[in-house]
Amino acid sequence: MDARTSTTAEAAQSREAIISVHDIVVGFGDRVILNHLDLDVYRGEILGFVGTSGGGKSVLTRTILGLVPKQSGTVEVFGQNLDDLSERERSALERRWGVLFQQGALFSSLTVKQNIQFPLRENLHLSQRLLDEIAYTKIEMVGLKYDVAEKLPSELSGGMIKRAALARSLALDPEILFLDEPTSGLDPIGAGEFDELIRTLQQTLGLTVFMVTHDLDSLHTVCDRIAALADGKVIAQGTIEDMMAQQHPWLRAYFHGTRARAVQSARR
Repeated sequence: MDARTSTTAEAAQSREAIISVHDIVVGFGDRVILNHLDLDVYRGEILGFVGTSGGGKSVLTRTILGLVPKQSGTVEVFGQNLDDLSERERSALERRWGVLFQQGALFSSLTVKQNIQFPLRENLHLSQRLLDEIAYTKIEMVGLKYDVAEKLPSELSGGMIKRAALARSLALDPEILFLDEPTSGLDPIGAGEFDELIRTLQQTLGLTVFMVTHDLDSLHTVCDRIAALADGKVIAQGTIEDMMAQQHPWLRAYFHGTRARAVQSARR
């Protein structure tokens, strides 16, 4: 690990929690998905959120975003309890975060440029010239060529869709970026390039990144800290070294299994 990941869990505790989830319970029918879960995300970090398949990783993201109702508990963002906000206050706060969903979730009938401009049109009153300038700036920011602007999502590769969706998530210059399995479906080279892009954007723009992922390479290369979910709770959090030292059976299997050893060997 390089110097940026030398930050320990104890040092993180002294930093500002920009997202605080306390005692969250979420369930569907008789099944409890998140069981009195607690988690803080600190300003300026890239937090990798891992867990078993179907264990509730994306559910937590959607709960924070208000897309999935919680049964109890609190979610605070920028020190504000989301339950206490008026509709207008909530809308203002939501403009301070951007979201990249797993499949991109681009509007299929809109061009890349129009997709990027959609949140701008919804939230701001800008001239068409300025809308176009912002869209092209975001396209360049994520490493796409300008001619992509006029293409429909159906004309893009998987990697280009991810980048276009990332450009849209950055349209309003957010302070927090939520990423749901950002490298899913990408080949190893494309995934590595996307990881590098996320790190560059985080450093350049001062973003706080909450990244749901199962990609071991991403955990090793770009995540400052990792939180692990099992049985509806966060069972461990810290650096990659902290995770590898854990004795929980699932964490042992995940961070010391065959694929984990292959990643570690490749990085030597």
